[in-house]
Amino acid sequence: MRKLIAFDDDTFDKLTQLGRDRMATIQELADEAFADVLKKHGIPIDLRDALRKSARLSSAKTEKTAKQKKSKARKATS
Repeated sequence: MRKLIAFDDDTFDKLTQLGRDRMATIQELADEAFADVLKKHGIPIDLRDALRKSARLSSAKTEKTAKQKKSKARKATS
């Protein structure tokens, strides 16, 4: 999918120079920047990230449920 993004001349020149310095294209720089923004806001970038996040949430819920059951069992035996 193609979308257009407008940059002012100064920003475009700096991005072009950064791309030259890092031997990367503007597209690669943009991909990296957008991935960083998504990561910052907790949005999975790809399927692997989505599965990791889902597994973390699932294990956290399991641990919380286990702790609640132990707490209830202790109260019942007291």
